[in-house]
Amino acid sequence: MKKMYHLSTCNTCARIINELNPPDDMVLQDIKSEPISNDQLEEMRRLTDSYESLFSKRARHYKELSLKDKNLSDNDYKNYILEHYTFLKRPVTILHDTIFIGNSKKVIEATKNALNDQ
Repeated sequence: MKKMYHLSTCNTCARIINELNPPDDMVLQDIKSEPISNDQLEEMRRLTDSYESLFSKRARHYKELSLKDKNLSDNDYKNYILEHYTFLKRPVTILHDTIFIGNSKKVIEATKNALNDQ
């Protein structure tokens, strides 16, 4: 499976999609118009070490809810991601059994290399 979870209103996601030039068989899911399901989030979790690694601490709601002052469990991170799309670190790209999380240059370069190797 080739899939990218992104936010269509995010300029960074749009720039990355343009830069990656995803193949026609990659599914692009706008998480605002098509929210992430529990099954999809569990699939992402199976490919990484924790729900926290999928969680964006840059989200406005993170600050508004004062979550940095709380001791969150991995299950808390999962529930927040399912509750509001902005808590997912974006974009999340899945290429078969490999996951790429976030928008750092290192992650985008690794995603680009993986796409070119296919």
